[in-house]
Amino acid sequence: MSAPPPVPVGTTGTVSGDDAARASLEALRAEIAKAVVGQDPAVTGLVVALLCRGHVLLEGVPGVAKTLLVRALAASLELDTKRVQFTPDLMPSDVTGSLVYDSRTAEFSFQPGPVFTNLLLADEINRTPPKTQSSLLEAMEERQVTVDGTPRPLPDPFLVAATQNPVEYEGTYPLPEAQLDRFLLKLTVPLPNREDEINVLTRHAGGFDPRDLKAAGIRPVAGPTDLEAARVAVARTTVSPEIAGYVVDICRATRDSPSVSLGVSPRGATALLSTARAWAWLTGRDYATPDDVKALALPTLRHRIQLRPEAQMEGVTPDSLITAVLAHVPVPR
Repeated sequence: MSAPPPVPVGTTGTVSGDDAARASLEALRAEIAKAVVGQDPAVTGLVVALLCRGHVLLEGVPGVAKTLLVRALAASLELDTKRVQFTPDLMPSDVTGSLVYDSRTAEFSFQPGPVFTNLLLADEINRTPPKTQSSLLEAMEERQVTVDGTPRPLPDPFLVAATQNPVEYEGTYPLPEAQLDRFLLKLTVPLPNREDEINVLTRHAGGFDPRDLKAAGIRPVAGPTDLEAARVAVARTTVSPEIAGYVVDICRATRDSPSVSLGVSPRGATALLSTARAWAWLTGRDYATPDDVKALALPTLRHRIQLRPEAQMEGVTPDSLITAVLAHVPVPR
């Protein structure tokens, strides 16, 4: 997400109860900022994903606080959370759970894996082979895990927040296209600017310990009730036929580009519509505008585009292609 403005706690176009739900999510963003400096777009993206019941992929070089960002989100929410460190030897059953033989009853019983939680931190997800990566596919899409033919529902809410290093780094495996498409947003976590980096060092010199967020004063400020109220309010956000057509035109333009081997699917169009509605509600409106669509286009679509090798050699990136599409697709008035 390209540096959106701070989310105001507005009142225009809301109904009774919306302000309280919006204020709780604004407090959530402020609480995370106690631990993470200069990553407001990524924080906002996580809040949007919570509103849309979606999953988030955080990409950045090692050491830019990707894991800390998700841990701070978990500490700010009254939700159950678990963390899985993805390694080359991790097995699918280490994530989903498995059947365990009980010698006392001479029967097999299901031992739930860490995926049975509200917020799953999948740390460095692209350091494990595709077989283990794909163990999350059913959980992310169907909100359930099937073991030995028996489907087992996951808790609600359920969100996967995965971190990954850029794929050109040693020891990484690119995520399959099918799994990438199941992430609502791909957020890039850049290196901080000089002022923010000085702020980070100042905090550490003052005693901040990223391993002890409770000591840093981070406390739960929102819970399932707040999230449900906010989601109900987002569902009331109006989308005109013109805005729906604008979203479709953007996605179809990515498919028609000669630089693309795989464009944005209808699932991607649905995702962009959902994130634009959530952003509109967060900024205090009960209707979506073309600017809402533009604000969420990059993080919602960048991971759903596969470029041709010749386009990559010419320096084309998914972000530059989406930016060009936004510049050429007519904006509804």
